[in-house]
Amino acid sequence: MLFNSIEFIIFLPVVFILYWFVFKKKLGLQNLFIISASYIFYGWWDWKFLGLIVLSSFVDYFIGLHLHKSENLQKRKYLLLVSILVNLGVLGFFKYFNFFIDSFSYLLSSIGLQANINSLNIILPVGISFYTFQTLSYTIDIYRKKMEPTKNIIAFFAFVSFFPQLVAGPIERAANLLPQFYKKRNFNYKLTKEGLRQILWGLFKKIVVADTCAKCVDIIFNYESAMPGNVLIIGAIFFAFQIYGDFSGYSDIAIGTAKLFGFSLMTNFSTPYFSRDIGEFWKRWHISLSTWFRDYVYIPLGGNRCSKPKQIRNSIITFTVSGLWHGANWTFVFWGFLNGLYYIPSIVLRRPKKKGIVAENRFFPNFKEAIQIGITFFLTIIAWIFFRAVSIQQAFSIIKKIFSNSLFTNPLPVLQAMSSDNMVRNGTVMVLVLLLIDWLQRKKQYGLEISNLPVILRWCIYILLMTLVIIFFGASKQFIYFTF
Repeated sequence: MLFNSIEFIIFLPVVFILYWFVFKKKLGLQNLFIISASYIFYGWWDWKFLGLIVLSSFVDYFIGLHLHKSENLQKRKYLLLVSILVNLGVLGFFKYFNFFIDSFSYLLSSIGLQANINSLNIILPVGISFYTFQTLSYTIDIYRKKMEPTKNIIAFFAFVSFFPQLVAGPIERAANLLPQFYKKRNFNYKLTKEGLRQILWGLFKKIVVADTCAKCVDIIFNYESAMPGNVLIIGAIFFAFQIYGDFSGYSDIAIGTAKLFGFSLMTNFSTPYFSRDIGEFWKRWHISLSTWFRDYVYIPLGGNRCSKPKQIRNSIITFTVSGLWHGANWTFVFWGFLNGLYYIPSIVLRRPKKKGIVAENRFFPNFKEAIQIGITFFLTIIAWIFFRAVSIQQAFSIIKKIFSNSLFTNPLPVLQAMSSDNMVRNGTVMVLVLLLIDWLQRKKQYGLEISNLPVILRWCIYILLMTLVIIFFGASKQFIYFTF
């Protein structure tokens, strides 16, 4: 079920009313209702894949209990290996089987060997990359003795399947989210208002900003061979805001929805396009995934507690694996690898980590900050081209054109030909509005955290955003990260 769908508009208030007015007396029933609602939410897409969530939940629940009971190191390693094999095995089969088969066949054909290896018609289950990582971190943390397992199987199943963040995160750690299922939750009017505001902000970013940008991006990337360099850079910039509005919008809706039910989820985005270097960008972009790879890949490899060459190796491996996590295509792998290369100067030059927000006590950034933001954003744009392109060849073709003489030609004839409904103008206006609000609210958790404003002004903003969401609702698209 999509957040930006009529079904969810009906589903959410029904679940909200039943949750607070029918099942609130007993915590166990409330958690059981969350599981049922979450399974309906997920099964609306395809009920057959509910078995994978149930399997992952059962395996990690019982492995967690046995890990805690055992002091035998070999047995503990064996149990952890079972958890890893089950979770990554299921993920690998559904997400990467055809990718590796096709890549292997291409490799053989490139050296003159013929391989009759057939791909399977495998459907990628929605959200599998997210909930497998969430349950996997649970067993790893128990193995490391950083937390004790739960004996409450209903609470654990609710933690794994919690519908607001089930299919596209944030990827929650058990230490943060699981204890919230143990405590009695009382209706909080203030928290509900905050949740509704954050949902509205997420819908604006997704439906109004991201989907408006998507129209231009699709045309430009689909017909890149006919586009001059200046139009291609416009397409790349629009994609940067499409994926930001799309994914951070989903996170805002998820976090806001969780608040309606008395839960607190971690912040997943924090104005990433105002970052002053790549390191800071990855502390502000998809924070739940970045910290997951930091804790479970980068640090086990040695992190920064080793020589610079090894730190570079650890960084590139972590970013490359992160790229592969995003999708079964070499474009994602290269995107991750490129971000790893971007991070090398921070290691070699031992640059101090950026602390605090940009222009913390000023309205405008100083000259140095503005240059740093511009360079970081440009590097990110180049990397996003690989993320959006259908192949590495197309990505390099686009970049080659961007740095060619066509960058200095007149883009208006092309833009006018592809923009009969003013897509570029509308997209530009929405991006500027998003940037302005993000800048003004860069100290806040989300853009509509405006309880300090006068009531009349607040409601004018709410009504304006709701009106825009309703106007653009009919053309809304599926969330990009549903394919991951």
